[in-house]
Amino acid sequence: MGPLSLPKQDRSRATRQRLLEAAVACLAERGWGGSTVSVVAERAGVSRGAAQHHFRTREELFTAAVEYVAEQRSAAVRGLLPQVQLITGPARTHMAVGQLVDLCTGPLFRAALHLWVAASDDDALRTPVTELEARVGREVHRMAVELLGADERRPGVRETVQGFLDMCRGLGLAHLLTDDTARRERVVRHWTAVLSNLL
Repeated sequence: MGPLSLPKQDRSRATRQRLLEAAVACLAERGWGGSTVSVVAERAGVSRGAAQHHFRTREELFTAAVEYVAEQRSAAVRGLLPQVQLITGPARTHMAVGQLVDLCTGPLFRAALHLWVAASDDDALRTPVTELEARVGREVHRMAVELLGADERRPGVRETVQGFLDMCRGLGLAHLLTDDTARRERVVRHWTAVLSNLL
């Protein structure tokens, strides 16, 4: 069944998803300056008019795109929970640390970073991006606590988890400029040991 034989609502949903995925890819590859609605529409294989039917402004498109992929990544990490919960001790911590580091070193992080920089100089972007990041940050923190099996009722545990997540973002920044894979693997091993002892 070709795309035109799908019901109109399904075609509209598929077009919207293609636009969101194309917007994230453009942000990650071209940055904010090189990511226009026209470029995204072309990459998604739709007209500029179709893109503007779904998203009235450039800011609306890119904020929605980062939120969309953040939700996809969150769902992927949530999907790991049953698997991780079957493991105990350092092996569980190592798997959780690796997954959380991956969350901060992939295309989503790169796209989000470009959006953060743009929002720092653009009043139209600042409020939606700040609100989005607050939501995503709370969700990632909650997932980290679950994946690590951490008990935040214990003094210092919340701060330790948050410090670890801040370190993950730092690794993501380093990975933007160079292939930081070898160092990242050493850091994952080190944080596995630290978190195993502290949590």
